[in-house]
Parts: sequence; C-alpha cells; structure tokens
Amino acid sequence: MKRGRLRVLLGAAPGVGKTYSMLEEGRRLQGEGKDVVVAVVETHGRAATALMAEGLEVVPRMLVRHRGIELSDLDLAAVLARRPEIALVDELAHTNAPGSVHTKRYQDVEALLAAGIDVISTVNIQHIESLNDVVQQITGVPQRETLPDAVLRAADQVEVIDLAPQALRDRLAEGNVYPAARIDAALSNYFRLGNLTALRELALLWLADEVDTALQSYRSEHGISNKWEARERVVVALTGGPEGDTLIRRGARIAARSAGGELIAAHVISQDGLATPHPGALAAQRVLVEELGGSYHQVVGDDIPRALVEFARAANATQLVIGVSRRNRLTAALSGPGIGSTITRESGDIDVHIVTHSAAGGKFALPRLGGSLTVRRRLAGFALALIGGPLLTWLLVSFRSEESITSDVLSYQLLVVVVALVGGLWPALFAALLSGLTLDYFLVQPLYTVTVAEPLHLFALSLYLVNALLVSYVVDQAARRTRTARRAAAESELLATVAGSVLRGEDALQALVTRTREAFGLDRVRLLVGGAVLVEASGTDAADGADAASASGVSAAAPATTATTVPIGTRASLELYGPDLAASERRLLSVIASQIDAALEHRDLAQTASEIGPLEEADRMRSALLAAVGHDLRRPLAAATTAISGLRATDITLPESDRTELLATAGESLDTLASLVTNLLDVSRLQAGALAVALGPVDLADVVLPALDELGLGPDTVQLDLPGETAPVLADPGLLQRAVVNLLTNAIRFSPAGTPARVSASRFADTVQLRIMDQGPGIPADRRGDVFVPFQRLGDTDNATGLGLGLALSKGFVEGMGGTLEADDTPGGGLTMVITLPAVVSTAAPASDEVSP
Repeated sequence: MKRGRLRVLLGAAPGVGKTYSMLEEGRRLQGEGKDVVVAVVETHGRAATALMAEGLEVVPRMLVRHRGIELSDLDLAAVLARRPEIALVDELAHTNAPGSVHTKRYQDVEALLAAGIDVISTVNIQHIESLNDVVQQITGVPQRETLPDAVLRAADQVEVIDLAPQALRDRLAEGNVYPAARIDAALSNYFRLGNLTALRELALLWLADEVDTALQSYRSEHGISNKWEARERVVVALTGGPEGDTLIRRGARIAARSAGGELIAAHVISQDGLATPHPGALAAQRVLVEELGGSYHQVVGDDIPRALVEFARAANATQLVIGVSRRNRLTAALSGPGIGSTITRESGDIDVHIVTHSAAGGKFALPRLGGSLTVRRRLAGFALALIGGPLLTWLLVSFRSEESITSDVLSYQLLVVVVALVGGLWPALFAALLSGLTLDYFLVQPLYTVTVAEPLHLFALSLYLVNALLVSYVVDQAARRTRTARRAAAESELLATVAGSVLRGEDALQALVTRTREAFGLDRVRLLVGGAVLVEASGTDAADGADAASASGVSAAAPATTATTVPIGTRASLELYGPDLAASERRLLSVIASQIDAALEHRDLAQTASEIGPLEEADRMRSALLAAVGHDLRRPLAAATTAISGLRATDITLPESDRTELLATAGESLDTLASLVTNLLDVSRLQAGALAVALGPVDLADVVLPALDELGLGPDTVQLDLPGETAPVLADPGLLQRAVVNLLTNAIRFSPAGTPARVSASRFADTVQLRIMDQGPGIPADRRGDVFVPFQRLGDTDNATGLGLGLALSKGFVEGMGGTLEADDTPGGGLTMVITLPAVVSTAAPASDEVSP
C-alpha cells in the first residue's frame, strides 16, 4: 500500500494561526474534490478557528474516563475505518489520554500514514525535542510534551506559519488567542516581545537548516560541485598559529553580515597522522569558534591548499578566510609561491580573504634612519659582485675576439652599475676593482697577467672607479631621501592616529601606549600614574592596568630590564623598555607624550563630570523638595490651622455640624501632613542608602489584602486575581505593602468612575509578577521613565494629593528588595504597574499543548 504524505505546519508560538491555516487548507482541498476529514482539532475557544472548522466532516472523538474525569481524544480506529484521503490532525506533539492505542499523537499519525492516508498536522517550535532546553532558557517555561526531531525531519513537507511578534501581541490583546482573564499575564510573561522574536528566529532557522540539508542532499545526488550561494558560508583556515583568533573573528563578522550566515573553521593535518605543532592553540581556537556559533573541522591532506579548497567546495562555501604568509620576502623568493597564492589561484568562484595579522609583521613601525642602505642590501651587492663577476668573465672569455674588447668593457661597466644600484658605494667599488683586474687579466693583451702595457688601459680602469663612485653616490642619496620620506610619512600617520584617538574619545590611553610600543619597536611600554601602572602594552599582549593593577590597589611588578622614563606632565610617566631611541625619535616621542597628557586630562575631566552629576541631581532634588514643602505642605497646614482656629474661637458659637466639619477638615489635613512627612523621610533614607530591608518569604495575599483594608477598598473598587498556587516571593512585607498601597492609590485615582482597578499575580520562570492595572488615560511611552522621578505628578493638586513621591518611593522599595517596578500598557487602554520579585520556591509547569502564561 502506498504510504501517505505528512505535511506539518510549524509555528513559533501559540496563536500564530497554525490550526486556522490547517483548517483553511482542508476547506481548499475539499473544494477541489478531495475527501478531507477533521480527525482532531483543538480550537482553544477561539471563535475564528471554530468557524473555519464548519463545513468539514469531523470524526467523533473517543471518550476515556481517567480518575473520574472524562477525557476526549483522537479516535484512531474510527479514522482508519473512515479511510479519508486527507486527515487533519492538530497538535502533533500531544500526549494521548490514558487508555489510548498509542502514548503520543505522532504515533497515531504514523499509523494513518502507514494506512495510505495523507495527514496535515501542526506543532509549535517549543515542542521540538532538541530545542526544548533552549526554549526554556528563553521563556522560563518548561515543556513536558515534546516531539522527536526525527519525526518532524521525516515529514514530506514542513512550512512555517509566520507572524510578526508585535502582530501576535496585538492579536492577543484583542482577545483572539486567550480569554480576557489571561491576556495581561500572557503579554507580561510568555508573550513578551523579546521572547516572541527569539522563538520566531528559532523556527525560521530550524526550517532554514532543513532546507539546507535538503539542498545538500540534492547536490550530492546529482553530482553538483559548483558553488550555490544560497547563503553565506565562511570557511576559516587555521594553522594553530597566533593569528588564528584574528582570522576567526574576521570570519564571524563576515558571516554575520548576512542573515543565516555560517562560520566553519578548518585545520589541515597530514595523512601520516602526526600531531599538530600547536595542539593547545588549536584547542583554544576551537572553543572560540564554538562560542561564536561556528563549527570546527579537521581535514586530512598533504597538499594544504588543495585540501582547503576541496573542503570549501564540499561545504558549498562562499568565502574563504586565510592569514597572510608569515614568511619574509627572501624565504618567499627562494621557496616559490606560498599557500595563500595557491589557494587564491585554485579557489575559482570562492572569494578569498587574505587577512593581515601581528605575526606577519603587520604592526605599525617607524623606519630607522641609520645608514642610507641596509646591511642586507650591501651584502646582496657584494654577493652579486662575487657571483656575477666570474660568470660574466667566463661568458666573455668564451666569445673573446680581437673586436670584442669594446663590448667587454661595456659589459663590465654594466655589472658595476647594477652592483651599485643593489648595494651602494662599497660593493660598487669592490666590483669595479674586481672587474678591472679581471678585464686586464683575461681580456687585455698581454693575457693572463696584470701588467698594464698601455696607459690607456690604466685610464680605463680609473674610469671604472669614477663611474662606480658616482653611481653608488646617486643610489645612496636616493635611498637616504626615500627612507627619510617614508619616515616622515610614518610619523605623520602616527601623529594623526594618536590625535584621532583622543578626539574620538575612544580608549585613547591604551591606543597611544600600544602605538608607541609598535612605532619604536620597543619590548614593553608602561604608563604610570602616581606610581601605579595605569596602562601597559607588551610584545605579546596589551593589558589594561586600570582593570588589573589599579583595581587591586598595588603597582604591577616592573620588568627585569632597565627602563627609560619619560615624564608626562607633572602627574604621570612613561616607561620604555627596549633599544635606546635616537634624537629624532625622542622628538616624536615628546609629541606623543603631550597627546597622552591631553588624554589623561580628558579622562580626569570626564571623571569629574561624572562626580558632579550626582551632586547636580541632589541639588535638583533639594530644590524640588524646598518647592514642594513651600507649596504642598502649606495647603494642609493652612487648612488645619484655620479649622483649629475656628474651633478655638470664643467670640462665636458654632453649630454642631460646623464643628464636626471643622474637626474632619483638621483631621484630614493632619493625616495628609503626616503622610507627606513620612514620604519625605523615606525619600531621604533612599537617597542616603539607609533603607532597612528584612527579606523573607511573603505570600502576596498577606500583603495585598491588608493594603486594601488600609485604603478602605472593596470588591466594587478593586478586582483581585491571586491564584492560590502562586509561589511566595522573597520580600520585606512592610515595604511591599507600602509599595502596593502607593500603586493602588494611583490606580484608583486615575480609573474612570464605575471601572474597578485590577490586581493579578502570575509566575514567570523564577520570578513572580504582581500587576496593578487601571483603565485610565495611561502614560505615553516616552514619559514612563519620568513617573518614577520624585515630585512628578499628572494634574493639579488638592488637599489630599501628595508630593508626587508615591511611584518614586514604590520603585525604591521594590528595588531595595531585589525586584523591579515597570510601567506597561493595559490592554484596552490604561496603565499597568508590574512588580517583579524573586520566587521562593519553583513550581512545575502545567502539562498542556498551549502555553500557560
């Protein structure tokens, strides 16, 4: 019997429309004349989903009683007996009711496929077995119902039902996903924007990996070796050398430039199986590759360039990253083209990036002024004279004739000029003497003697020496000017770099010290302030003494070699370890020292500014406090004074009703004064960091109910939703009650008449959230941070209005207990204040296909 085909609709989260799309596809297929039945569908009370199921044949569910509860589930036998062409089976990862034929629903689907029935099913990304722990880290909600990856990978077709995270939140807020009672908790917990974005990325990447696997299989089956740029794959070639970290990070940046880019590191080992010369470095680089989300591979092959290129082609790589050769020019000239050149030539349509690194001598260094020509060039000139002279003599003697004397002289003259160009003055003089003697001995009559029979021959030898002297002098001067120009350009680049570092406000001190060490070829450079190492740069690393030596309060141990100390203003000094500097280099060093002094001054000014900030804030608070005392305390104080003065008046007789009203006014004003003074004292304690906090397990009901009693609020004013299974929180009961009282007061004040405020609690991962919601005007998103600033109020004041300290105090109390207080929108309009505190104990998550927020 022909096996049925499985099509799975994959979603990032509940509510994206998987079930709706499955039913919609079923109706489309039914309209095409296909025999379609609904084997099982879970609408979760969503009206639009239930409406889409109308018109489709639904196989009655099987009823099972378990522990006195009647459960309904997929009736596999009934569907097999019905034998439709296509069966719609919702929630592929579902666990069947006890007593069913199979434990899991995907096993029922397997039975339907074996019977030749096509199946369309749904599943969420959090139910995939290999991603279960990742989803739990993101959402904090464990999933007990999982689906083996092999089942989903074996599906004939998998497609993602995609919905933008904000669109899903809007759908949830409109009541299209969960009932109204669960909306607030869902939006604040599982359905946070960050959670949904991460889950969406997981779903898309999982499908992208499956598509990539299918593409690789297709290429392998059809023998396709050409590069297909479906997405960026960057192969980084590692040798185990010090440049490996640089290459890996560069490759990771290249891969990150495109969505879904893949980083692959490869190291070629020889076929003899001998160990690599850098096993420790390779192990560390492998860890770095995996930290950056890449994979590490070892490739066996004696021909390194060919092995790398073949591996890159097999991986369908689009980019190949290699390091620039560590060989010097002489070695490269003697040994021929290196690995980089060979890889570039054989890579074909794979882009090759050759990255410079410190081991290749790529550091910035100033050219030495010293002599006009280097010792290497002089030695090369002498070698050319010693080798070229005998070879030229042998060639000229072989073709000697009476008429060839002119060409012989010119040939030796050319040799002298070439040696002068290569080695300068002294090699050219040596070549001139050697060629003159050789010319006289082998080519000028009488042969094989150094006797100069003709004065003209002596004059010719003198011309050799003069020509060599003049040519070598010109070459020497040109080399000197060239080196001077190169050094001037290098000095200009160095000064521009150090100046730019200061102007950009970067870590200027580290950049200046590192550049100083590299420019002058020093072993180590240290910047000391007050005797302590602030910044240090050495040949192998650049350590920031501010994080090491300064943090420990002691100076780093000084290197063993003698240092040259350069003063930096009056507060710091620069220690240089390495070769002595020439006078011209000390002149440039003085310019760098002034730049370091400016950077130190910039750092001190920034530190002073950061210290002034809190002082300005305290001054602003003090000014606001004085203004508040002059404005807000005067009203209740004046009202209390007037009421008491009226009661004490002896010249008039007040009716009992007036006396009662005056007493009520005085009492209300004095209570307001007491509350204001208490809040001011609390603010002072918060500002001074003297808030006393006694943490312990607290049941939210033991805090919310006394707060309601304190404010005299009943069920008609506040609706409570405090589930009994909510875990206790780690908090100070007194401070938490004060915070709840302030938040409830604010919510009641702004709630419309006849609309109660709401208080609810829910568990999210290892925290518990208490939400206090109103249906008032709300607060714009750009002003939510301002409401927690002391003395901020919306609207004018009356005799019962405080100083605008309620929210500021609540935030201070909650943060003092290790929690957070945030403002959010209330679905339908209004403001929700969310208190998040650590949970004392963990509770098991419910076993459900849909997430319980």
